[in-house]
Amino acid sequence: MATTNPTVGTSPRGAAHTPDGPDGPDVPAAYVLDSDEVAELRTAAAKLAEVYGAPSLPEFYDRALTAEELLPAGLRTFLLSYRRSERSAACLVHGFPVDDAALGPTPGHWREAIHGRTALEQEVWLALCGLVLGDPFGWVTLQEGRIIQNILPIRGDEDRQSGHGSETLLEFHTEDGFHPNRCDYLLLMGLRNPDAVPTTVASVRDVRLGDADRAVLAEERFHIRPDTEHIRQLETYAPGHPALPRLRAMAERPVPTAVLSGDRLSPYLRIDRPFMDTLPGDTEAEAALDRLMAELHRVQQDVAVGPGSLLIVDNYRAVHGRRPFTARYDGTDRWLKKLTVSRNLRRNLSGYALDHPRVIV
Repeated sequence: MATTNPTVGTSPRGAAHTPDGPDGPDVPAAYVLDSDEVAELRTAAAKLAEVYGAPSLPEFYDRALTAEELLPAGLRTFLLSYRRSERSAACLVHGFPVDDAALGPTPGHWREAIHGRTALEQEVWLALCGLVLGDPFGWVTLQEGRIIQNILPIRGDEDRQSGHGSETLLEFHTEDGFHPNRCDYLLLMGLRNPDAVPTTVASVRDVRLGDADRAVLAEERFHIRPDTEHIRQLETYAPGHPALPRLRAMAERPVPTAVLSGDRLSPYLRIDRPFMDTLPGDTEAEAALDRLMAELHRVQQDVAVGPGSLLIVDNYRAVHGRRPFTARYDGTDRWLKKLTVSRNLRRNLSGYALDHPRVIV
């Protein structure tokens, strides 16, 4: 069971909990699987893995056209309600089985993890949850284009602003906020987290901003560049890849964008502070951005995603990050599986998918 901030409640087994109302804090809704549902999930994983293969590969989703129907009905209803109501910026599902011994040691690098099969059941369940929310997809620039990726510490990356860092605070960001086709939902499933390292989440619904700041943040006065991991992995493992010049162009010539969009008082959010700046000399926009960041830190919540827990973040309603920790590199470190989901995969067909619509640049 995941360890959570005291404000992040859990519910009785086999039940769902939702926030008290639209005017209270944006507390993640939660669902706890019961024993019958776990049995259903195990049956589904055995069937799908045998017939359709690994859900880290895009072909799985082309073949498993109705696979999400194998999810327990209560869980499927919970996820559909989360998607359609937008009542909370994040939600939690607890109780997916994880056998720590069968899992084996936490890999030392994502390149080892993508070829392992010890977490195949958990990948199937993650994929099914993603299919209820929309269309899972991946990046040609990350982990060799795998749809399901691995979050784990890598020796030498301790100070990097990525899921492979550890010693430094992973600052608040919209997942892949630089990209017009960033995901609608980010899913993080816990395999191992012995130190209860918290993921931090902050909902834009909870921030307090004046009208002037909201107006400035809704104007296209900001640049968001690709985070360095997208470019670094291609430079290291595929320096001749045609996606690399496109990523470099996004970094060198970013298109101005707004931070807030949609409804003025209940907006959507797009931000990645370590990789963004304002237009040159725009001190008004810089100050508004600083005040937004201060508010996001004020309302943040810690959620330690433990073994068998799934955290889903609405990538338009919330930002997320991670507290620093000290990695041991002894096979016992924190290990999460990550999936990104789009509500409209057709967006990826506008020049961003090179070989497969589920793997974009």
